[in-house]
Amino acid sequence: MTVWWLLYLALGAFAGFFAGLLGIGGGSVMVPLLVMLFAAQNFPTQEVMHLALGTSMAAILFTSVASVRAHHRHGAVLWPIVARITPGILLGTLVGTELASRVPSAWLAVLFTAFIFYVAVQMIVGFKPKPSREMPGALGTGAVGLGIGAFSCLVAIGGGVLSVPFMAWCNVRMQHAIGTSAAIGFPIALGGAAGYIFNGWRVEGLPEYSLGFVHLPALVGLVAASVLTAPLGARLAHRLPVQLLKRVFAGLLLLLALKMLWGLLAA
Repeated sequence: MTVWWLLYLALGAFAGFFAGLLGIGGGSVMVPLLVMLFAAQNFPTQEVMHLALGTSMAAILFTSVASVRAHHRHGAVLWPIVARITPGILLGTLVGTELASRVPSAWLAVLFTAFIFYVAVQMIVGFKPKPSREMPGALGTGAVGLGIGAFSCLVAIGGGVLSVPFMAWCNVRMQHAIGTSAAIGFPIALGGAAGYIFNGWRVEGLPEYSLGFVHLPALVGLVAASVLTAPLGARLAHRLPVQLLKRVFAGLLLLLALKMLWGLLAA
């Protein structure tokens, strides 16, 4: 068990560092590596993807708090947008986690890999939508939140890959879009973690120390290490060649996702 604790800590340190350095969601790194670690421990093959997604969402819940506080101190969070989008976000997380619990691990892995391919291409080409409209009203913003919440739970992300481009498209300044997205990530992670716990509660044969689809030893290791390394990555973001590292990291993400997919399909 000690070896697995060390590997969880190492994964948390790795994910936290690159999340701080490159501004990417830790879930994109944590999910494929957690799947490999869980499979190596002979966790039920049909549930390893659900456990990886649920554990990642729970970890994002803890790490998002520090991010929100930092952006709020800099006045970068537009709280009226957060208030309008949160009801849709929470409803979307319920839909997303319920759907995820009914989809086989292999299909979830296919969806996750396709999403990582999109993220990798976006990181390589640096795509940014042109501001061409204004933020919709409460109903429209809530509907967008529902979609963001549901999809974020299916791939275990804080939603920034979706919410930042949306707000930039709606003429929100990039600084505010990033800060507001960080605040939106908290209800996504809260609803997502709760949904994975609830939907996994009735599943039999899950590994010891699991709370629904959240594996507690992995969660503790991920959070303990990532909260220490994320600030280090953020500080180094101004000293290292971030654009080059983004391209290299995008390739690594894609390789990890493909390896994870191959392992699950082979099993």
